[in-house]
Amino acid sequence: MPRYAQLVMGPAGSGKSTYCSTMVQHSETLNRSVQVVNLDPAAEHFEYPVMADIRELIQVDDVMEDESLRFGPNGGLVFCMEYFANNFDWLEESLGHVEDDYILFDCPGQIELYTHLPVMKQLVEQLQQWEFRVCGVFLVDSQFMVESFKFISGVMAALSAMVSLEIPQVNIMTKMDLLSPKAKKEIEKYLDPDMYSMMEDGSNTIRSKKFKKLTKAICGLIDDYSIVRFLPFDRTDEEGINIVLQHIDFSIQYGEDLEFKEPKEVEEQPANLNYDDIFQDKANS
Repeated sequence: MPRYAQLVMGPAGSGKSTYCSTMVQHSETLNRSVQVVNLDPAAEHFEYPVMADIRELIQVDDVMEDESLRFGPNGGLVFCMEYFANNFDWLEESLGHVEDDYILFDCPGQIELYTHLPVMKQLVEQLQQWEFRVCGVFLVDSQFMVESFKFISGVMAALSAMVSLEIPQVNIMTKMDLLSPKAKKEIEKYLDPDMYSMMEDGSNTIRSKKFKKLTKAICGLIDDYSIVRFLPFDRTDEEGINIVLQHIDFSIQYGEDLEFKEPKEVEEQPANLNYDDIFQDKANS
């Protein structure tokens, strides 16, 4: 029987631990067993019980205090993750082997782990060898994404993780519950973006012709191939959380031996979802 895993990724402060905690609570209401593994050796606290904690293997503070290494925070984290990659047997022992395992891996926020270092790719390959079906869940703070060029930056970060890991990936805008009503209205266009329109809106702020041409090419790549789309995540909205979980379950075919339903309103473009649609669905139900 297959096992299932979410790699919860995203920049520091994007809400990864909050996402894991919310998903654990939501799964309990669905009578589903979901476990969490902390893979951040610099984590200080989190609001969920863990089945395994990388800090039992190695911690950033210990590495930084080692006078023979003399690492700073970022170098210390990279060292910890490379040490972890050389000790996957610790993770295998911690996970055990239970059929239909569904595990959330709360990952560190340093983007270099997903761009030019092989650690996370090695983790994915190891999990697949252990019969896990793995989905990447890339989080971006919605409060950061309310301007077009910041949005493009977030899209490129998500795209770099997709290219590096080569697994199904669901991209999520977190902290929607913290947005003002005006900001919620403004962010609708970023959930189903017209990249060319964004380019035109911001073209007056770009002075360099080369930079304008590069930005247009990036926007065209994203828009023409529908490579990156985002789902909204409001931790106070059970229906919205369930829609996110449906997308992830569908990408890894969770419960494929059961009668499985596709995510709501996404027959052709799974991530093409408007934030107002969620509330409208909730009001009609």
